[in-house]
Amino acid sequence: MRLDHTQPAPVGPRRSVQLDSDEALRLLGSVSVGRVVFTRHALPTVRPVNHILDQGDIVIRTHEGAALTSHTRDSASAGVVVAYEADTIDPDTHLGWSVVVTGYARLVTDPRDLARYQRLLHPWVERTMDYAVRIRPDLITGIRLTDRDANPRPGV
Repeated sequence: MRLDHTQPAPVGPRRSVQLDSDEALRLLGSVSVGRVVFTRHALPTVRPVNHILDQGDIVIRTHEGAALTSHTRDSASAGVVVAYEADTIDPDTHLGWSVVVTGYARLVTDPRDLARYQRLLHPWVERTMDYAVRIRPDLITGIRLTDRDANPRPGV
């Protein structure tokens, strides 16, 4: 696959505007795909997944053989620390936003919750996804990338 680097880079620098946690979660909830980051064999591992936002928690579906399933099962009471990132950044203008949430991921064990997530969240990979993982945010950060001369107010 050959990459096309003939398009010029955007003109001028970008301004990075910090988002408050409410705006960051609102933006995260406006997209369906993100990346979960966790530790596997003492190294960071990143997986693209689809998600829903449920009462401020991020919920993803997973399967029996997934590393995150076994990590959250082994640490069921305390959970396992993960990061979750989602963004929308235009590839041509480099304008958009990025949100990172850090918190504890726990396997969903309540049968009613699991059944509800199976109805609401449809994995985009062709695989049986019998498990769900809930990420409770402890730290929420986000930025909006705007034109240097744009209004610097967050959320604009």
